[in-house]
Amino acid sequence: MDQPVQKLIDRLGPNGPYLALALTCLFGWGFKAHCGAGWSGSEQYITGCYSDAVPFWGLRGVAAGQVPYFEARMEYPVLTGALIWIEGLVARVIGGRGADAADFLNAVTLGNAILAFVVLEFMRNAGVGLRRQYTWALAPPLVLYLGHNWDLLAVTFAVAALLAARRGAERKATALAALGGAAKLFPVLMLPLLGLGALLRRGWSWGQRIGAAVVLVAVAVAAWGAVNLPVAALAFENWREFYAFSSERSGTAASVWELMAQFGWWTTDIPTRNFWSFVLFAGGAATIVAMGWRKHGARPWLLFMPVLAWFLLTNKVYSPQFDLWLWPMIVLTGTRMRAVVLFLLGDLLAYFAEFWLFAGMEGAWPSATSSDILAAAIVRGVALLWLIHGAVRDDAPAWTLIPPPAAPPPEDRPTPAG
Repeated sequence: MDQPVQKLIDRLGPNGPYLALALTCLFGWGFKAHCGAGWSGSEQYITGCYSDAVPFWGLRGVAAGQVPYFEARMEYPVLTGALIWIEGLVARVIGGRGADAADFLNAVTLGNAILAFVVLEFMRNAGVGLRRQYTWALAPPLVLYLGHNWDLLAVTFAVAALLAARRGAERKATALAALGGAAKLFPVLMLPLLGLGALLRRGWSWGQRIGAAVVLVAVAVAAWGAVNLPVAALAFENWREFYAFSSERSGTAASVWELMAQFGWWTTDIPTRNFWSFVLFAGGAATIVAMGWRKHGARPWLLFMPVLAWFLLTNKVYSPQFDLWLWPMIVLTGTRMRAVVLFLLGDLLAYFAEFWLFAGMEGAWPSATSSDILAAAIVRGVALLWLIHGAVRDDAPAWTLIPPPAAPPPEDRPTPAG
């Protein structure tokens, strides 16, 4: 099995991942776009073609060209709000006076496709192997979520930050992770790892370590503040809506907290969920970092994937597209193929179980129950724990190791020409 795959990769050549990603993006566009600008008969849930772009077109002032935060409500961070406005502009230019939600959906899908190619280019420039490039290019989550939402913007920042950290450019990685946090919060989980890497760096005095960590904190604050503070100063209430909305949400159907409440195992109100989800995440993340430090302390960014996986498991909100946050990190640093396959299966099961639950609520078929969502969540949860275990215990993938520079020739020997 391994040899035929390798032969196919060799035959397609170095440009094969581009062709594969183009095909994946085409399928991703078709998966969402076939429902068009309006939904009927619960088709958005039955077929899985639901996209946030469709309701956003009319409910967030996109159709009217309103500027997010200043003229329209927006429950996303600033950079994502800016992307939504740009894609709305593209939709209105393409569709003209007759522009509708379908045009906006096409613009969102195109924007995410461009970001997916940017991620692939980042991987290629970093020397990631062809197999991992194909794993991104042929990613089932891209089919599911390419036209679903705007998470790929933060994903792109997170990938760029991780690869910058791999090159030893900690300040650049910190700035990129902070900017990612201005698109969606999850990239900020890399910041403590970068800070710890500075504080615990071998061969440095404590003064040097503390100084380096302080610089990283300043870089993160400056990068995040540069895009957030102007908006917060001029439109504070709309700017803070994302943070208020996140705090006030009760949860989603496939989260651990909602499932425990549905089955009567532990019913919690919102403040209780906020508190215990934070406690469990912080305790588990600290354990992951402590256990993985001996093997990966010289490259703490390798622990971003298991920390993010644990965050998804413990968070009160686990929307289906959140799997797209983790997927490129699995592609880059994952070591256990069976766990990867199980994660993809869990993602697919959770996606359709959750939407078919909504279909059932509207009297449509196929429908799903909370038991179906629980089964899918268990499959995905086992995969996440497996991936976390592998990330902590296994050696890092070979591509992550930057070879040392070649030794200079001895001074008493001439350097060969050419």
